[in-house]
Amino acid sequence: MYVNLATSAGRPGRPNEDFVGAVPGAVVLLDGAGIPGAESLCSHGVVWYTRHLGAALLAHLSYDDGRDLAAVLASAIVETAAEHCDTCDIADPRSPQATVAVLRVNRDSLDYLLLADSFLVFDLAGGSFHVITDDREVTARRECSVPLDGLAPGNPEYDRVRASCAEALRARRNQVGGYWIAKDDPCAAQEAVTGSRPLDDLDGLALCSNGASRIVSPYALTDWPGVLELLAAEGPAGVIRRVREAEAPSGGSEFRVPDDATVAHCTFDTTCHPEDRRRGEHPDECDSTAPHGGSRSRGRGPLVRGHRAQRPGPVSP
Repeated sequence: MYVNLATSAGRPGRPNEDFVGAVPGAVVLLDGAGIPGAESLCSHGVVWYTRHLGAALLAHLSYDDGRDLAAVLASAIVETAAEHCDTCDIADPRSPQATVAVLRVNRDSLDYLLLADSFLVFDLAGGSFHVITDDREVTARRECSVPLDGLAPGNPEYDRVRASCAEALRARRNQVGGYWIAKDDPCAAQEAVTGSRPLDDLDGLALCSNGASRIVSPYALTDWPGVLELLAAEGPAGVIRRVREAEAPSGGSEFRVPDDATVAHCTFDTTCHPEDRRRGEHPDECDSTAPHGGSRSRGRGPLVRGHRAQRPGPVSP
């Protein structure tokens, strides 16, 4: 498996709260989240949390001990929580947290885990595609935003109702019937979307953070087959560049607030032995390292668990 990574902070002068990294046979992508004004709860901050959780995940994945990905994530959450539980109020809903996406290649299959709203895009052999996401947070935000319908922003009543909606959304975090995210509770790992696919089914795949997925929705610059085409032509940096171009100030009335954006693009060579494909060995015989490998026509495939045709509600957790 050959991996090409790109990440970009949403705004100059602010740290990138995303994390992406890889070890032989595995990739991790995190999208950190925190609540403005909650710095007193955790002196370390969101960037610290995502980097420590990401490092713990990569360390466990490098052991290759055969545990399922939910167990690996649970261990990483416990270890990261232990690093700051004595100094920070990690149980508070506003303390640092992160979405999680993990890929691991075995001898003849690929395992995946998604917790919250990152996207996994499979580039399937034969030219089709398949998208997987965990849309429970988006659904919860939309439901909690219903009281804002009909209220105009910029007045005290709107601000009061919006604060109430945000509190309702936080109350659903890591709760049955709500949504799940990596934070302090290892039980969240067991609620992740997980699965496996045979390697023979795949030509490649991509992981996109929520900020990078904006290229499809809400910006509608392309669809998921178009994202795969763009990755083949320009790599992950090309996807992020298109997102940033859409967010650049213009003379139009719409203002788009940039978000951190991260993409991991993984490719395989079907002529390789599965174990070589996993470890990325024998590059002379099985060279799929080049990120600009041309494009091919793809039919439309299913988008499962997370159709993003609508914007999420205006409530932030």
